[in-house]
Amino acid sequence: MAQEDVFKKIVSHCKEYGFVFPSSEIYDGLAAVYDYGQNGVELKNNIKQYWWQSMVLLHENIVGLDAAIFMHPTVWKASGHVDAFNDPLIDNRDSKKRYRADVLIEDHMAKYEEKIAKEIAKAQKRFGDSFDEAQFRATNPRVLENQKKFDDLHARYTEAMQGPNLEMLKQIIEDEGIVCPISGTKNWTDVRQFNLMFSTQMGAASDATSKVYLRPETAKA
Repeated sequence: MAQEDVFKKIVSHCKEYGFVFPSSEIYDGLAAVYDYGQNGVELKNNIKQYWWQSMVLLHENIVGLDAAIFMHPTVWKASGHVDAFNDPLIDNRDSKKRYRADVLIEDHMAKYEEKIAKEIAKAQKRFGDSFDEAQFRATNPRVLENQKKFDDLHARYTEAMQGPNLEMLKQIIEDEGIVCPISGTKNWTDVRQFNLMFSTQMGAASDATSKVYLRPETAKA
């Protein structure tokens, strides 16, 4: 069963049995936002209580703190969240799905490693105890070819992630012929940087000085 189908079944089960409901459902809903239902609330509270017992109450040198949801923006600038808490995302125009560009490339690199591993596994089965993996890696044409592709791609990817260079990430995806896992097409948008923190304004005036951020974990709630 495809991963997309599994996810749909899980969501359907959770909605049917009252674990989660789409937020604002009677007003067409809000994409990717869910409210906890009657069973979801109980499950969440059980997990929270277990975590509190094991991580706080069982340790003499740990105490609880329930901080405000808003904190001074300098806190998150100093911690690196403002600059680093973001992902390079790319959309496929046909499937309407959004992906992390870095994950698409890393998954593609893993395919080269899988090809190398398959060649080594076949050789091990063929030669048995006399198999010399180091020599095989250094001499087998298919292994050398895939290793070079992996090394070249890894070098470009590492360079692109310094910054990151969004245009270079898009170029890598195009050069490698990476397709959308859902639609199977290469109809990609440009790569864009999405800050994953939620920001808002605090105060009467809406300007740069009144900008504050919600605690980063609220982006994953």
